[in-house]
Amino acid sequence: MKIYTRTGDKGQTSLIGARADKDAPRIEAYGTIDEVNSFIGKAMTELDPEKYADLLVDLEAIQNELFDCGGDLADVRKEPQFKMTEEPVAVLESRIDELMEEPPLLERFILPGGSPAAATLHIARTITRRAERQTVTLMKSGEEFPLVVQRYLNRLSDYLFAASRVVNSRAGVPDNEYVRSAKVFKNGGRAKKKD
Repeated sequence: MKIYTRTGDKGQTSLIGARADKDAPRIEAYGTIDEVNSFIGKAMTELDPEKYADLLVDLEAIQNELFDCGGDLADVRKEPQFKMTEEPVAVLESRIDELMEEPPLLERFILPGGSPAAATLHIARTITRRAERQTVTLMKSGEEFPLVVQRYLNRLSDYLFAASRVVNSRAGVPDNEYVRSAKVFKNGGRAKKKD
């Protein structure tokens, strides 16, 4: 089986139900989601399976959800069959709250880095923010897609921030604070307790 088809040699690619230019906003958005997924995969190879078992479970689920997001953006049929739901957004929110309880209190902005896995998660976080911006551009252009994809990407970037801090904390590597930052985080970056 050959993996090349030559169908993209004129600058177009296949969506589910149509073809589009390879630099179309929709293609840029799901291509960026693929970048996020790749860096998450890299981070997973850098995590000790025993020390970070919970994060590896999270990240494997996230990789599958990112595939769903990309597939939903690629589905332009009149009756698309979207896969993303609100449930993964709620799961991310719950995990963010849990993870932010673990590392030391946060008062200032931090610089990306620390342990190799944390640095990779920061790369994934910033690419996730770019993917989110691209979905907003897509939304503003009138293109239709499930808006839960944009919400998911927003929460995912927060999750990756929290996960990077947990990775550093468990590795005994302190976060590197931005030296000119004022104290910007209320409650030390902790989630507010719910009654």
